[in-house]
Amino acid sequence: MKVTTTALPLLPFCQRLLPGLPGLPSLSHLPGLPGLPGLTGLPGRLTGLSLTLVKASALEVAILAGHLLLYPSGIIQERRPVSALPPQAGQDRQPSPPTPRLPARGSPPVVLLHGFIDNRSVFLFLRRSLAQHGRHQIESLNYSPLTCDIRTAAELLGRHIEEICERTGSERVDIVGHSLGGLIARYYVQRLAGDLHVRTLVTLGTPHSGTRVIPLANAHPIVRQMRPGSAVLEELALPSPGCRTRFVSFWSDLDRVMDPLESACLDHPDLTVRNVRVSGIGHLALPVHPAVATGIRQALDTIESEAAAETGKHAGGLTVA
Repeated sequence: MKVTTTALPLLPFCQRLLPGLPGLPSLSHLPGLPGLPGLTGLPGRLTGLSLTLVKASALEVAILAGHLLLYPSGIIQERRPVSALPPQAGQDRQPSPPTPRLPARGSPPVVLLHGFIDNRSVFLFLRRSLAQHGRHQIESLNYSPLTCDIRTAAELLGRHIEEICERTGSERVDIVGHSLGGLIARYYVQRLAGDLHVRTLVTLGTPHSGTRVIPLANAHPIVRQMRPGSAVLEELALPSPGCRTRFVSFWSDLDRVMDPLESACLDHPDLTVRNVRVSGIGHLALPVHPAVATGIRQALDTIESEAAAETGKHAGGLTVA
């Protein structure tokens, strides 16, 4: 593998973002190159460095920077139809005809649910991709960054889903959840009878069996609920016979938020699951990368009869490097 000095500025970021990864050498012991003191022996010492890893790390940094710029645009909840808003204080409620239900279309509405300490702005590109390919009923939901319980967030999600079904005239919706958002949606489906209203749940980098990353984050109660063996994960492991929702779980082999990586795979004997391995990108890129967006569209467009695959099986793979 040929490694050039164009990758050097990215190496410190890689070491910070991906600590302890085999094959990532320390820069402190490398000799110098002209103009780059201490790095003259670098080409011979970087034979174990993965170019894919460098690209994925650089992409994560770029996405993080871009998302920080977009974050303020997603703080406010999406606007709801004017007819659904309550009257302002001091105004008398005037009699009006009931809000007409929109005719149900062939494809159900898509609900996008973000991850921990995030908001709906993370789905800007995915939402555009879905809309360009015929999905016109798309809603991005925000839950409060102060949310401290997955169960409470799932109950709130259920109320949103019922309102969306009533307003759109659709009996069911599809949900795409990134990270914690996928876990909240899964709790709604499995433990709150949400399978009545959710046709397909697509999860992106969701810690279905818990993640051990960043132990210091345990100070936040919702992070403790995402740890292996938590009460919430034990509830999700309970039997769910007859669950009507089909699941598609995207997991990445470079997702450093998942520890272990396979925790983003969904394995439950009562659920119809398709686990899709993504190669070449990290956690932040899952809701952004165009190749993943294509995979999500294909998952949502799959006819249910064709999706009745073997329960709990790993199926398919997606390489985006």
